[in-house]
Amino acid sequence: MKKSALALAVLAALSLNASAQTNVQVYGLMDAGVEYLNHAGPNDGSLTHVISGGKNTSRWGFRGSEDLGNGLKAVFNLEGGVLLDTGAQDGNLFKRQAYVGLDGGFGRVIIGRSFTTTYDLVLKFDPMGFAPNYSWATAGTATGASKYGMTTAFDNLVKYTGHTGGFTYGGTVGLGEQAGDSADGRKYAVGGSWFGSGVGLMASYEQINGSTVVATGNRDKTTAFHLGASYKSGPWHYMAAMRSYKLQSGKAATPDVQGDTYWGGVTYLVYPWTLTGAVYHINTKNVPAAKDADPTMLVARAMYSLSKHIWLYASVAHAKADHGQLVGLSRDDKGFASTQTGITTGIQYRF
Repeated sequence: MKKSALALAVLAALSLNASAQTNVQVYGLMDAGVEYLNHAGPNDGSLTHVISGGKNTSRWGFRGSEDLGNGLKAVFNLEGGVLLDTGAQDGNLFKRQAYVGLDGGFGRVIIGRSFTTTYDLVLKFDPMGFAPNYSWATAGTATGASKYGMTTAFDNLVKYTGHTGGFTYGGTVGLGEQAGDSADGRKYAVGGSWFGSGVGLMASYEQINGSTVVATGNRDKTTAFHLGASYKSGPWHYMAAMRSYKLQSGKAATPDVQGDTYWGGVTYLVYPWTLTGAVYHINTKNVPAAKDADPTMLVARAMYSLSKHIWLYASVAHAKADHGQLVGLSRDDKGFASTQTGITTGIQYRF
């Protein structure tokens, strides 16, 4: 007991000393629920399971800043994912974010791993807020997992974000770090948005280079271009956006993978209720007509706030693909049939 008390006292003293010099915050988001799915496996059976992250991915982290004077401050962030259904770590320890940088009148520059400029901009134009259950704004699952999507985060990045009036703009470079050719494996994301008088507009572009040059002298290259618009009027918030995706193969006689994703939705907010309806559609391209999935997903969600930190939610979604192609509601899991229906109920606690 004495050793435990001493350890706690030392920890408290260190915390007080740190807070006197640097503003450090421990934060997190714990989201868990129960989901029912049909067509959930190769045997075409249904599934009921506990999930981690129905509305948002569960995470925890540390972030902080130190005032350096003249409007300049140093910033850092360490953030990792956690799977509440098992208690396991979701990927690397700080898979979500691990960076340090400077923030001032010029904007913010960070170095390390973080979300891309495209991710930051598009997030505000998805009615479901990139919900794991159910949103195709980051990726859809037509004929496979994570098809026709964007890259949400870069390793080895340098990222700039600036603000002027209602404008937000920036760029992210993920260094390929391949000896011999700096373009191998390099990643880019640039874009901007504007909000004013209830209206929001957004445009972004990203390019992901393959890490090696093939025999043709070319490398694989993925591009994704986004456009979005939103409008707020009283308790109503309307959103619409699209992504044009292309995976260009460096190999000869290999067709490109192409698809345009469109989505729109409306949110009605009257505290403590938030009601959302959304539709997502992927126009698959460059495939034979008989294999053209062109999937569509319809979503409805209701949230009830128990406090400013705690929400209860329930979501229902249905997805359908054409020509018997596979489709799944999740952006991360492939489908096992040409339709799928899911219902998720859960609770989210932010701290």
